[in-house]
Amino acid sequence: MRSPILKQNNVLIASVQGELTDAELGQLRDELVQSARRHRSTGVIIDVTMLDVMDSYAARTLRGITQVTRLLGATSVVAGIQPEVAFAMAQLGLRLTGTTTALDLEEALALLADRERGGRPPDDP
Repeated sequence: MRSPILKQNNVLIASVQGELTDAELGQLRDELVQSARRHRSTGVIIDVTMLDVMDSYAARTLRGITQVTRLLGATSVVAGIQPEVAFAMAQLGLRLTGTTTALDLEEALALLADRERGGRPPDDP
């Protein structure tokens, strides 16, 4: 299943439409990183609202995307983790350490807009 990547001003938005295989997650990672570099994006949002499950590989891949895009100068936000998914992740000890999360796409866009206005980047320690 392909995850569309949209460009809104200087922000890339990847919408995960459903469960992805490990290969598809790797492809999403590669496409996002290449797109962030090509478009000189300052923000990347990964919207996972449609995900019902997140395994350890998916969590590691999301964390990896945020770390790589940060090295390219973009702030990344994972948006829309469902309460059931968050609960299961916590029970399994899966962490998105160092990753900024947002309740939904609207909050993620607001976080990035605040950064653009000179606020502290949401992923700064």
